[in-house]
Amino acid sequence: MKSQNSEKIPVTALKKIHRKKVVLVLLFKYNNAVINSVRNLKNFTWSKSLKGWVCPFSDDILIEVKEALIDIAIIKIDASVSKNIQHRGVKNRRTLTDENKEIIRDYVKYLQGKRYSESTVMTYFTFVADFINFIQPAPINSLTNRNVELFIENVFIARKYSISSQRQFISALKLFVAFYPTCKINSFVLERPKRSKKLPSILSQQEVVTLLRVTKNLKHRAILALLYSAGLRISELINLELLHIDIARRQLFIQNGKGRKDRYVILADSFLPLLQNYISTYVPKRFFVESPSGTKYSASSVRKFLHTSTRLAGIKKNVTPHTLRHSYATHLLENGIGLRHIQELLGHSKPETTMIYTHVAKKDLLDIKSPLDTILSNLNKEPTLPKHFLDNGKNLI
Repeated sequence: MKSQNSEKIPVTALKKIHRKKVVLVLLFKYNNAVINSVRNLKNFTWSKSLKGWVCPFSDDILIEVKEALIDIAIIKIDASVSKNIQHRGVKNRRTLTDENKEIIRDYVKYLQGKRYSESTVMTYFTFVADFINFIQPAPINSLTNRNVELFIENVFIARKYSISSQRQFISALKLFVAFYPTCKINSFVLERPKRSKKLPSILSQQEVVTLLRVTKNLKHRAILALLYSAGLRISELINLELLHIDIARRQLFIQNGKGRKDRYVILADSFLPLLQNYISTYVPKRFFVESPSGTKYSASSVRKFLHTSTRLAGIKKNVTPHTLRHSYATHLLENGIGLRHIQELLGHSKPETTMIYTHVAKKDLLDIKSPLDTILSNLNKEPTLPKHFLDNGKNLI
């Protein structure tokens, strides 16, 4: 492989609308090495009309492209792309030394040997690579905890990264220290910031109905209905295969979910007509939902049409695919289903994770009377006070 930047092939990455879909386009002069690397990535095809290699757009795909071509190409990020990736930390092209590249590659193998998921490996790799790129030219074996603090102060705080991202970075770094113990970072001193205790956004049952009603596309409606009716994670829906849908037993088999756990979830009776209509219309081959080329559907596509449906439904809340899962769990709780059963259906390892829904469920809260209601109820029994005096607009004194 070529090692000098002057010998690398310039590749321009830009975002376009192609056949009514948002795609990532790679433009470059003919080069076998670049073409072979692009072909090895998922879902890329040659477009005669755009005269480039195209793929459904997502931040994850862009990261994969940058890492796949790092040794043979210079990636030029078009403004149409860069404004969409500010939160991912991929702002500047890394200029890692060959030695550091080798260490990072070995770190990725170490993570894979620990059987971390593909998404976790990619996230941890990105954070550690950005950190090492930041501290260069200092050698890795000289790193201290102060280097970590400087990276957080100058990158995480400056770019307004979330607390959850910082927690992930610390987790990635702790594993890197275990993999490369010759550095002087004390992993026992590394502290994750406390997790934010935010309550999840929840749709009312009427809002769920409205959301499905305004989603006219049959495929999109089937996706949203299954996400809500079974409480699926977006990754579980995308990886769901047809052979794991058991209509006779009204069950879905979720294989290798989060934490590499299998589980069964309920297939709603009311969803069956929509399911049969969708399958007979689109005729998917392997996965419940597939791209036009027959590969897995992308999460970014689901988020895109969900955003459109949310706007059409007049819902002002921030609605994501996970909002439907939160709503499913909350509505189960409001319908009297026990936390233990909900934990099993959601695939939570700890009951504490499921307990968050007790803070947003309305059923028990609506049975509690405010002290103001009790006071006014007693006062209304007094003959000297007019009824409903609280809103009559007159001074009480």
